[in-house]
Amino acid sequence: MHELTITESILEIALRHSQSRRITDLHLAIGQLSSIIDDSVQFYWDIISQGTLAEGARLHFRRIPTEMVCQECNRRYAPSGGDLACPDCSSPRVKVVAGDEFMLESIEVEN
Repeated sequence: MHELTITESILEIALRHSQSRRITDLHLAIGQLSSIIDDSVQFYWDIISQGTLAEGARLHFRRIPTEMVCQECNRRYAPSGGDLACPDCSSPRVKVVAGDEFMLESIEVEN
């Protein structure tokens, strides 16, 4: 259900930056660790954008792969499966450096 709030924020930002022009495309970057579901965002977008300059705009989703860094040995790696521990030293002291983002990367509008 948090996708509704997120989608409302996307619409608000897009309308604010569209300079009163019709919005045609929005490009979103979503980290693999995020719990955001693309289909849910699209579902809410189709509903809440009705009657706005963003009605009919296409959403493009790009998933950002997860990347971790070990706080012990400084190894950067992509975790496999559910194990987030460092593959080199097995330390559980790791930090997410990519994959938990959510960004509106760009907005395309009509000329």
